[in-house]
Amino acid sequence: MRIISLNTWGGAMFDELASWLDSAPADVLCLQEVTRTPGGGGWTRFDDAERSLPQRADLLADVSARLPGHLGLFTVNDSGPVLDRERGIRRQDFGLATFVAERYPVVGTRSAFVHGGYVEHHGEWPADGRPRAALAVRVFDRQARRFVTVVNLHGLRDARGKGDTPERRAQAERLAGLVESVRENGDLTIVCGDFNVLPDSETFQILGKLGLTDLVQDADTRTSRYTKPVRHAGYLLVSDPAAVRNFEIAATPEVSDHRALILDI
Repeated sequence: MRIISLNTWGGAMFDELASWLDSAPADVLCLQEVTRTPGGGGWTRFDDAERSLPQRADLLADVSARLPGHLGLFTVNDSGPVLDRERGIRRQDFGLATFVAERYPVVGTRSAFVHGGYVEHHGEWPADGRPRAALAVRVFDRQARRFVTVVNLHGLRDARGKGDTPERRAQAERLAGLVESVRENGDLTIVCGDFNVLPDSETFQILGKLGLTDLVQDADTRTSRYTKPVRHAGYLLVSDPAAVRNFEIAATPEVSDHRALILDI
């Protein structure tokens, strides 16, 4: 089984992302920064106090069209205004998506907020402090005859940096509670995503109490599109390191400002 985690940057590099999706099949694909604009397609522009970025209007539909053999699950963190090509204002949902190859039965799903709760922004999107959810799926791997729980996370962004805060501690505790509520005894468990923390974060101590081991540690998980000096963001943890056949932090091809995390178990 192959599990891939990627922050898609809202599909800002969609041509490269689409080509990569065609050539890098995953059994469970965990994506962060996924957009959906009801009734919209093509490109939009996202603006907050710090950034102006191109985004796909409906990245969820764009990816779904390229993965017809996968079940797509989507949960929304928050929604707000974006501009379409005619500079009209559209309401866009922003969240997480997990795609599961149809040969793996999905026997359990759950999403829960790990920071805040759902918000509709009617003016400018806030630059940080936005609500965050995590999305969990439990599947049965027929070949290995075992259950696998995969949890997809996009962690809290804080303009002050990626250091530990009370909010990030609460986030980690909520995340741990979600993991415990979904997995069952004997499950191989994977927690992955853009955590937005540093390698020495207490987040890993909290998740370590669940028997989860981080495979990324202090590796660079950013591409050349990201120019800030702190290059830690994506992480992937497993409950049984002996089950890992291969783990890669893919430097190429560049399909986002984040590198894809690729796990074979």
